[in-house]
Amino acid sequence: MSSNPVNSPDMKLEVVLFSVSDVDRAKAFYENLGWRLDIDIAVGDFRGVQMTPPNSEASIIFGNGDGSGSVQNLVLAVDDLDAARKDLIDRGVNVSEIFHYAGGPFNNAVENPRVNGRDPEGRSYFSFASFEDPDGNLWLLQEITTRFPDRLWDSPRTDVATLATLLRETAEHHDSYEKTHAEHHWWDWYAPYLSARQNGSSPEEAAVAADRYMEEVVPVLSR
Repeated sequence: MSSNPVNSPDMKLEVVLFSVSDVDRAKAFYENLGWRLDIDIAVGDFRGVQMTPPNSEASIIFGNGDGSGSVQNLVLAVDDLDAARKDLIDRGVNVSEIFHYAGGPFNNAVENPRVNGRDPEGRSYFSFASFEDPDGNLWLLQEITTRFPDRLWDSPRTDVATLATLLRETAEHHDSYEKTHAEHHWWDWYAPYLSARQNGSSPEEAAVAADRYMEEVVPVLSR
């Protein structure tokens, strides 16, 4: 089976559906957030409303129900968590204090997973705030200031500034490998590291991938 996205048809996550106990109340709540009203239809006993967050390519659709099936951890990406949180508070929404996860983003498996305050290292993707709609549907604001390389499908491969930063990072991680291993071509280590980072791996994961490549692949190619 191929995992190559280049040869795959477009599949865009576009809508999340859930039920609410009072459609008018839910509609008013999301309109107050500044979300765009796309459609409000009624067919027989059913009523459905579609709304879209500002500049989002994904929307929500909610319809009448008992509201007991509330959804958790719906994520809204923001580039300025303080500004987004203030905007919601100004609109009368009860928003949590800023927090980060003790075990990393979205990890609720550890005891007391939420830790007050921003991520201590100031990393993109690691700082959050949360709020609920009237039916208890839980939304997370996730601050994303810098996306992982090639995180966007239709973005240029890598711009010059991003590539320069990534090369510097690669050089720093290669330094420890170079000091502990036999003489080798630096580009053999750089290539798998850069490839892994551009596919979303963390620096640590990319370094492991590069080390593995040097151990398993390079000796074969050198024969």
